[in-house]
Amino acid sequence: MPNLALLHFIPFRRADILQMCLQEGQLDAESLVQFRAGAAHIESHFRDDFHRTKHALKDTYFSLDPDADTRLVYLDNSDSLASAKDLAQQVAQLLERANYDKVTPEVLANALDSASLFHIRLMVNLDDFDEVLLYTRGASERSEEIRGPFNLWRKTVHFINYDRVVLYLRFKDTANGSSAAADCRPGSTMLKLFQNVPDADLEMLFPNTQVGMRLRDKLMIGIPALVSGGIVLTTKLGATLVLTASLLGFWLGWHKESVALDRNAIIVLLAGAGTIGAYLFKQFSNFKNRKLRFTEALTRNLYFKLLDNNAGVLYRLLDDAEEAECKESLLAYYFLLAAHQPLSAQELDQRIEVWFSQRWQCQLDFDVDDALRKLAALKLAYLEDNYWHICNDETA
Repeated sequence: MPNLALLHFIPFRRADILQMCLQEGQLDAESLVQFRAGAAHIESHFRDDFHRTKHALKDTYFSLDPDADTRLVYLDNSDSLASAKDLAQQVAQLLERANYDKVTPEVLANALDSASLFHIRLMVNLDDFDEVLLYTRGASERSEEIRGPFNLWRKTVHFINYDRVVLYLRFKDTANGSSAAADCRPGSTMLKLFQNVPDADLEMLFPNTQVGMRLRDKLMIGIPALVSGGIVLTTKLGATLVLTASLLGFWLGWHKESVALDRNAIIVLLAGAGTIGAYLFKQFSNFKNRKLRFTEALTRNLYFKLLDNNAGVLYRLLDDAEEAECKESLLAYYFLLAAHQPLSAQELDQRIEVWFSQRWQCQLDFDVDDALRKLAALKLAYLEDNYWHICNDETA
């Protein structure tokens, strides 16, 4: 299993970050007033910024929202296609600002080929979609003990678990009637947000996922069926088999002696046919019931992992992105103030990461370059001779 890279995501609330900084007591009275004013400026700026972003996303997503309950003014196909492309770009930008990482096609392909941790075989047809985007946040290494049939063996499986997974899907304009996604509106866009998803089970998040049976499950049904079938044939269908063989031999010309089909012979044939039919129906029911149990397990698992759908996902991401932008800016601004001297980007980055590690037992990769760009745009800090300075009234 590859080593996981440290995440940019800061697992604390914005309000808590503010209090955590203030509790350090590294600011004098003047710097404390300046920090509170800067924090208010940061929060006000991003509140207005994401308010505008929210309305832009609502306008773009409206014509593609499968859950919309308001009337849609007529749009031609070119308008709809343009909206879909704009939405994909806006959602990707929003996810990056919320510190989500894009799942590459190679990682997704490996996930689709990997065995599921829930002892079921899942199949997904990606040809049902025009566009697929998958983003994750918060990866950790976990292990789970898997038991074999009748607890004959046990095996510990190590896997990567994602705290959050966002799935963006745009269906093709032409529906495939034979597809599992045929019930979805052609050309529509779907957004899903999940929690605690193993990397080997990413395929279960797709709406066209089909449940299959592993070879082991087929053998667990097939072998008992063959054994019991042999017993039925030898004990209950002996007379029927003899009579059927005699009839076939006469009809195929293997022997010339005719077989009399009297009342008793017909009863034997019908009884044999009924027994075979009942046996086949029982085996088919066993197969369907086992597959149904797998489907129920998948549905039950998804019920607890699904956090939000469609427009609700956008609102959650907007809030996450605003929180992330504010937290990064607040931290960079506080540690520049608390240093009481200019700092290089590397020095600032190290101070923040060490503070999280030693003070809060949290390992992360602080995105110092992005944080400093935001402070410069807000006129709270400026770069001079490779060192970052706090802006005062004159420099601002």
